[in-house]
Amino acid sequence: MNKEITLRLSGDIEKCVPAGTPFFEVVKMLGQSKDTVGVLVNGLEKDLSAMAEEDAKLELLTVDSPEGLEIYRHTSAHVMAQAVKEIFPSTKITIGPVIKDGFYYDYDFERPFTPEDLVLIEKKMKEIIKRRLPISRIELTKEEAIALFKKRDEPYKVELIEDGLTEPITAYQQGDFIDLCRGPHLPSTGKLKAIKLLSTGGAYWRGDEKNKMLQRIYGTSFSSHLALDAHLKKLEEIKKRDHRRLGKDLDLFSTSDQIGAGLILWHPKGAIMRKVIEDFWRDEHLKADYDFVATPHMAKRELWEQSGHLSFYKENMYEGIDVDGIPYQIKPMNCPFHIMIYKSKLRSYRDLPLRWSELGTVYRYERSGALHGLMRVRGFTQDDAHIFCCPDQIEPEILKVLDFTTHVLGTFGFKDYEIYLSTRPEKYVGSLDRWQQATAALESALKQKGIAYEIDPGEGVFYGPKIDMKIKDSLGRSWQCTTIQVDFNLPERFGMTYRGDDGKAHQPIMIHRALLGSIERFFGVLIEHYAGAFPTWLAPVQTKVIPITEHHQEYANLLQKKLRDVGIRSEVDHRNEKMGLKIREAQLQKIPYMLIVGDKEIAEQSVSVRQRSGVNTTVPLDLCITQIKEEIALKRAV
Repeated sequence: MNKEITLRLSGDIEKCVPAGTPFFEVVKMLGQSKDTVGVLVNGLEKDLSAMAEEDAKLELLTVDSPEGLEIYRHTSAHVMAQAVKEIFPSTKITIGPVIKDGFYYDYDFERPFTPEDLVLIEKKMKEIIKRRLPISRIELTKEEAIALFKKRDEPYKVELIEDGLTEPITAYQQGDFIDLCRGPHLPSTGKLKAIKLLSTGGAYWRGDEKNKMLQRIYGTSFSSHLALDAHLKKLEEIKKRDHRRLGKDLDLFSTSDQIGAGLILWHPKGAIMRKVIEDFWRDEHLKADYDFVATPHMAKRELWEQSGHLSFYKENMYEGIDVDGIPYQIKPMNCPFHIMIYKSKLRSYRDLPLRWSELGTVYRYERSGALHGLMRVRGFTQDDAHIFCCPDQIEPEILKVLDFTTHVLGTFGFKDYEIYLSTRPEKYVGSLDRWQQATAALESALKQKGIAYEIDPGEGVFYGPKIDMKIKDSLGRSWQCTTIQVDFNLPERFGMTYRGDDGKAHQPIMIHRALLGSIERFFGVLIEHYAGAFPTWLAPVQTKVIPITEHHQEYANLLQKKLRDVGIRSEVDHRNEKMGLKIREAQLQKIPYMLIVGDKEIAEQSVSVRQRSGVNTTVPLDLCITQIKEEIALKRAV
């Protein structure tokens, strides 16, 4: 008889079972078999079919937990791959990971998958689920795994095994389908409830453009149809808010193949919004005791060699150009230029801190497949700043930046954040002591402010740790914007000094800081956050004056002039069209105020106001202008 072992659960619950008992039996004993999809044994994820072998801390994973949902969706990806193989037997399978809100699988198939294919594949998946196929784990030696997948004519699996998988190599089988996987998985395909295939796309094998283009299918799955329906409704809302579509509909920006991918053309309406954002940014920086600098778009290659960018960031930099026999590089960063300004004269401790800001345009290489509207581009403007300070000024400066950040982002309507402290990566420069000192300064500032944060291990930049702030939009999605980085490395590399109160030379500390991240990306986030219906202070056109007939155009022009004279952005719709059409088109353009004028308004020197929200009022002309001015000045979010 097997010896008894003790499994410790949360709440000081203990369960004694014979060694070798499958965890699904343990779950049954605990009355939790309905919702449990896997277990954590001393922190390690395991299948329910695995055996309890020794005393351990046990945690049950339900489909509602992050780990449980990942198991659920990983099984969904395997079911999708099985369905594709059953419908299109010549397909070669590659990889199928879980991603945020779903999963995907890449296939080597002779043509792109069509919407009709997705319907067939989803139907087949539901058939496989109804078969309730048991899912079993297989452990193999490397030799056995290679032989197995060669026999099954799956060359991509063989490549993965040969390229470094260590024994034991694990695979999972359901019916005739077998796939490489670390697991864990659901015990049966029948445990899946609600699935949906979403879209198709292309992807290079292993993300390398030199490799073959594969066909990708995206899908999602949930433990209930109610949860799936809610997710699909959210996806529809995301689709309606897509900044690329709204950017075109609202005539804000575009791209051109003749100019090049990832390079943005700002149309008049987008450009005026950009001006408003940048003017606010500049005004607030002046209030916060920053000075402005401006720097060129390229520099000698030796600058980037000294900064370390050519060693640590070369894959993101464009090839240099030759100027009079001297190699130059287009800038991916602004920081070395600010250092050169610092070094243009002797500095004293009395000068510090120096806070220098710049809306600096930089250029970084992004793979074609990664480019996405305004969110991932190749040329963008950073709202950059660098603070040069003494060591004892680090924490006070970080505290000021945190306050400044919440004020600026809050004005744009973002109040919820996710905060991460990103620590030393594998490739880094500088001493461990310096890294520990910088990390401690950032962490201390967060604690002093009482800000909740998570550690993001290894995600610091090569020259220092950082705080990353992700804003949450109106749909609850997170977007990376603010970053605060402490840097001991660049001041040392460039021999930066200041004269201390002891008369000796000391090395300053450099704090890299961006609030919005980049104007392009932040603009894209704003579009989707507000679904194009911007607050009045940001809207490219704040008022649309609509004369009822051509006889009212003179009064409309007078009204527009008065609005523009006080800084309110206004247009007049002079077209000989019906009123209903004019109003409807102004609403589609998401203009905050439609000001309608006719005989009555001329006689009373008033205006009929139709707000974007649908509220209608008639007010004296001067009062209307005053109220709109006040709303703009307050910068109220929608």
